[in-house]
Amino acid sequence: MPNKLPLKIAPKKICILRLSALGDVTHVIPLIRGIQSQWPSCEITWICGAFEYKFLKLINGIKFVVFNKSDGFKAYLKLRNDLKNEVFDVLLHMQVAARANICSLFIKADIRLGWDRKRSRDLHHLFVNHSVAVVGKQHQQDGFLSFGSALGLKTSKPRWELPITDNAKTFVRHNIVSDKPVMLISACSSHKLRNWSPERYAAVADHAIKKHGMQVVLSGGPSKIELEMAKRIVSCMRQSAIDLVGKDTLEQLIGLLDKADVVLSPDSGPAHLANAVGARVIGLYACTWSLRSGPYNSINNCIDKFDLAANKYLGKSAEDLYWGTKIEREDVMDLISVEDVCNKLDGIM
Repeated sequence: MPNKLPLKIAPKKICILRLSALGDVTHVIPLIRGIQSQWPSCEITWICGAFEYKFLKLINGIKFVVFNKSDGFKAYLKLRNDLKNEVFDVLLHMQVAARANICSLFIKADIRLGWDRKRSRDLHHLFVNHSVAVVGKQHQQDGFLSFGSALGLKTSKPRWELPITDNAKTFVRHNIVSDKPVMLISACSSHKLRNWSPERYAAVADHAIKKHGMQVVLSGGPSKIELEMAKRIVSCMRQSAIDLVGKDTLEQLIGLLDKADVVLSPDSGPAHLANAVGARVIGLYACTWSLRSGPYNSINNCIDKFDLAANKYLGKSAEDLYWGTKIEREDVMDLISVEDVCNKLDGIM
């Protein structure tokens, strides 16, 4: 295949390198859907992280190669062995991280497409021979779709088409038994300073129940911080919530998000999963800017205090900051009030 882009003919084999994180791998899926619909005979191999595979394995038509970073040096040896007989037409190097760069050394492909120089980190640009177009102030989802544009795919409105398994549907039926509208609260991000306070989550939950007759469901992983957050929310509430934190798998989470009428979450993977299944997401943004990393179809539902945070902590407007700046300060999420969220919920309901 000629080493030029855009491609004139459909490639036979594409390798995607995106190891993590949950939100970012969710952004890759619309690109997958574009490849599958426009180049149906193309074989797709995706190198992903072990945790992310628990979710991604639900998607048909992809060969997954799992890289478990917790295995250290052995993980690289395994990856090299897994790929030793593979040759691809195209590598989509979609992660700017040293770990991913090392992984890319084991991938044989003439065309190696990565991020543009401005978004390159850890010498990412040295491991690719083509780059996506430079676009200012671009949402992350559109950035991932730009890989398709560079290849010659016709990119359109993102579509995820996540499967809801029978296992997930059964879990939802067993745990949500009423026909009340559901507010699902996924309270924790992987970045602690992006989390809102449990007292404020509790106040919004009580408001959702009292004013809108909603059933509030708490969801999250089994980590200590998530379990403690759920415990605090429940203890601060005057009404009752269904606490499923640490009890659902990623597969079952998809079912819960699909059931939800509204999802309340900070900048996190579950917020993007909720968006992918069509839920309305009230995203809580102060550390990061929703215009860049908010739930793609629910930007207007986000409570965004990033510009206020930029002025308070950095003395600049959000527009004057480097695109992708994070303002992770101890009290930055306190800029979002309970009233802000309740008013947004009232508008949605």
